[in-house]
Amino acid sequence: MPLPPLRVLSVIPPMTQLNTPYPSTAYLTGFLRSRGVAAQQVDLALGLVLALFSPTGLQALQAAVQALAPARRGPSLLAFDEQFDRYAATLAPTLGFLQGRDPTLAHRIAARGWLPEGPRFATLDHYVHSPEGGDPLAWAFGALGQQDRARHLATLYLNDLADVVRQAVDERFEFVRYGESLASSQPSFDPLAQALAAPPTLVDELLQGLAREALAMHKPDVLLLSVPFPGAVYGALRIAQAAKAVQPQVRIVLGGGYVNTELRELAEPRVFDFVDAVTLDAGERPLLALLEHFAGQRSAGRLVRTFLRQEGAVRYIDIGETDIPFEDVGTPTWDGLPMGQYLSLLDMLNPMHRLWSDGRWNKLTVAHGCYWKKCSFCDVSLDYISRFDAASAETLADRIEAIVKETGQTGFHFVDEAAPPKSLKALAAEIQKRQLQISWWGNIRFEKTFTPELCLQLADSGCIAISGGLEVASDRLLKLMKKGVSVDQVARVTKGFADAGVLVHAYLMYGFPTQTVQDTVDALEYVRQLFEAGCIHSGYFHRFACTVHSPVGKAPQDYGVTLLPLPPGQFAKNDIGFVDPTGTDHTALGQGLKKALYNYMHGIGLDEDVRSWFPMRVPRPTVARHRIARALG
Repeated sequence: MPLPPLRVLSVIPPMTQLNTPYPSTAYLTGFLRSRGVAAQQVDLALGLVLALFSPTGLQALQAAVQALAPARRGPSLLAFDEQFDRYAATLAPTLGFLQGRDPTLAHRIAARGWLPEGPRFATLDHYVHSPEGGDPLAWAFGALGQQDRARHLATLYLNDLADVVRQAVDERFEFVRYGESLASSQPSFDPLAQALAAPPTLVDELLQGLAREALAMHKPDVLLLSVPFPGAVYGALRIAQAAKAVQPQVRIVLGGGYVNTELRELAEPRVFDFVDAVTLDAGERPLLALLEHFAGQRSAGRLVRTFLRQEGAVRYIDIGETDIPFEDVGTPTWDGLPMGQYLSLLDMLNPMHRLWSDGRWNKLTVAHGCYWKKCSFCDVSLDYISRFDAASAETLADRIEAIVKETGQTGFHFVDEAAPPKSLKALAAEIQKRQLQISWWGNIRFEKTFTPELCLQLADSGCIAISGGLEVASDRLLKLMKKGVSVDQVARVTKGFADAGVLVHAYLMYGFPTQTVQDTVDALEYVRQLFEAGCIHSGYFHRFACTVHSPVGKAPQDYGVTLLPLPPGQFAKNDIGFVDPTGTDHTALGQGLKKALYNYMHGIGLDEDVRSWFPMRVPRPTVARHRIARALG
């Protein structure tokens, strides 16, 4: 049966990324068009920021600041009000520079005399004692990195403005998350319901105006709201609220990574005051079923992985139709998105993290799911991890060629949880065969399949950076985590990539169940040696969080911990507290880990005793001083 002639509009709600479109709408739009559906897409996250920082938005922001009592105006608001004329004169040119339309402006920005500087610029004082002397940014950018230096300063300038928005207009506002606490692991819908019922802020009004404009332009029958993170839920529901007010007949569908992770047991009827359906997991099959349902071609009882409200109660319906094979989901398209308006920010000077926010990357998935799917801290029970489905190298190369032709951009971010080495090897060979000139980066597991020869081949195919989970650099804990790698193996694999000229980033973890102070000190000693040996260039420590979908959350007794009871509720469920009998003060240890890593990335302190980074007395590391060097042979 042919699909019904419905018009579909996919929306990226605030907030996700500002440097490149979040890929979910590109995937869905490409898929739906491949099936003959009239599908369009719009990025209201970028649209909101550009509206806020337009001349009209800036004047409204000034009015909000001046309406506050003087006692409520902190340093950010005072600096903004005092320097408003300079902000008004410099904002549009600065946005043009960050959009890549006026690169010569870098000279004025970098000279530190043109942009107004608010409290965010105080962070530069941390760099004054740099090896280069008086220039606080010389350690990061050197003498020649004028564009990078200017982008970092321009990003601080925008962060100052975001602080003004947050303090004067809407305390929930941030560039990469908006109202996150309203939705993240939130058992009750009450906080969201109260926020959505409150009078709209300036941010809300601008967002709802953009939503009405998008509806008027595209006249959709179906509106798809993709929420990848908790910080996009509030914005999505504000968009739904505006859509229903002006076009009550539009059908609204909510899906995305947040829904797939946190709303799997949704039982809150009030969600359906805003949306008509909520779908789980890969969206292609549920959407096809919903489109048929909306057109009267399929009954509600034959939907796929979909929540509806029926007779006042939430009902989950899934007749178990098979998913669309990854080979057949079509090529993502960015058609309709304002590709020239995205902002290349340079917020974090970590060399890997800057890839996330700097530059316009085509997002592409090598394979659906994870081929390993064993890590005990990961949500391995969920579809986006558990259902592994790869496409052929020929299909992936065809998609790459089509995307480059459409966007004119040759940079790719492979967004897999862990790109399979066999697929990467085959894709690299196909890229070499076709002589495609692209740059790409992505996430892998540091497994032995990545030989030095394969690392060289991947680099030749365009690989510029890879990231992977070292997690806790401890063989005991890596085994408990079921990572399937050892510290020595990680050293050899990362050295192979580094020797091939590829930037290597390590995801690191602390606070894993049963991790002791000794484990933490030993892990930092391993990390120090990996930096010292040139195996890794970048890293980031994050605190372990237990989720209900992970092996730790499902079988805590296997990991020596006891879970705390979840609060009752009908809405979101994800993070869960636990009691670790070791009683380690991971918060204090985390301060030392992050301080050490920050310095290691800049080549500082690599010959110092790792104990010196911690704010309390810790035991001597038990790791041999040259363990990694011996592993590398």
